[in-house]
Amino acid sequence: MLHLTDGIWENWSGSVSARPTHVHYPETESELRTVVENAEGTLRVAGAGHSFPPVAKSEATLVSLERYTGIVDADPGARQVTVRAGTPLWQLTETLAEYGLMLENMGDIDAQSIAGALSTGTHGTGTDFGVMATQAAGVRLITADGYVLDLDGDDDRFPHAQVSLGTLGVLSTVTLDVVDGYRLRERKRPVDIEDVLANLEAYREFRNFEFWWFPHTDTALVKTLEETDAAGEPGRLDAIEERIENLAWEGINRIGRRLPRAAPMLNCITTGTFADSERVGPAKDIYPTTRDVRFNETEYGVPREDAADTLQELRDVVESHDVLFPVEFRDVAGDSIPLSPATGRDSTFIAVHAYHRRPYESLVAGAEAVFDRFEGRPHWGKHHTKTAADLESLYPEWESFLDVRAELDPEGLFLNDHLRGVFGV
Repeated sequence: MLHLTDGIWENWSGSVSARPTHVHYPETESELRTVVENAEGTLRVAGAGHSFPPVAKSEATLVSLERYTGIVDADPGARQVTVRAGTPLWQLTETLAEYGLMLENMGDIDAQSIAGALSTGTHGTGTDFGVMATQAAGVRLITADGYVLDLDGDDDRFPHAQVSLGTLGVLSTVTLDVVDGYRLRERKRPVDIEDVLANLEAYREFRNFEFWWFPHTDTALVKTLEETDAAGEPGRLDAIEERIENLAWEGINRIGRRLPRAAPMLNCITTGTFADSERVGPAKDIYPTTRDVRFNETEYGVPREDAADTLQELRDVVESHDVLFPVEFRDVAGDSIPLSPATGRDSTFIAVHAYHRRPYESLVAGAEAVFDRFEGRPHWGKHHTKTAADLESLYPEWESFLDVRAELDPEGLFLNDHLRGVFGV
């Protein structure tokens, strides 16, 4: 839902705020078209607010699609569904389950809208799985002149619309390729970070694999997922335990904020509580993780073969900032989407976080210096300082995307100051 208080919009971490002059909550495509046709100044769509940079910021027209949700059409036989763009991932997966269907893959936060998740290149993990936008088979856009534009694989502009940061138009509906419902076994265990890096290829044999390295320690918390037919459901106890863990983590970060030099001791205490754990259930219940402790984050995709070296260089940078939050490591398959951070290469995304009540700008700058040495590409929904001058050499089809953007939105209705810098407009 839109985070709006006394006329001020704020994103989830509190890193971005705005006072839009007009806020709209369309409930139908017709109403959405009317909003776009009558918009003055910049128009941006805000989903769940989980993008950390000012991607969704607008001081003029801000649109929320929180009342424009749900599945429009489902074809279980063809394993395809069409869904309204404002539908949050948790609602989408719950509804898909009623048809015996599921997303092929997703990340561990399910609060985002499907439009936001696709448009920013959001991803899960797994060597065989691309960013979530690779699951899109078609999109319907409301362009700057209020025209309804349907795009699919037969249109050369479709790949540009799969990841577009909302700059080609407002997404109205998305058609997704889905799969039959499946169950997952999740295992978590603490492992020495050097052992993890030495055995990456073995870990990559799992359906899904990721780890979090905790600064000032040698400990990584490794998570693997495998499909299973085993019985079981995540129960109420699992949810209670997650809430308790979040409360404890909030307390530790508050102490770390007051006593930055205590970071090594605090993380040693934290990792000392880790133990092997396992749970089984439907994929829709296993992927999501409760994230109550707010943070700011930067995340870059680097070539998979450079991932271990990148992480090793990041360790000194992160520890020099007394960071408590772990560094996250996830694999993503390459794709052919022009603006996907994984375009043209199998990638590993490495994410650096800071507690939301602590400064993050210096940490981001230090991390970016490392990512730059490995031709890293920023996740569009995470903090970065890149502009068109930096980005054009990283994306083989950069100019092609700019041409499509200019064709569909020649006056820049969907560009705010941040996006003008990103695209050099």
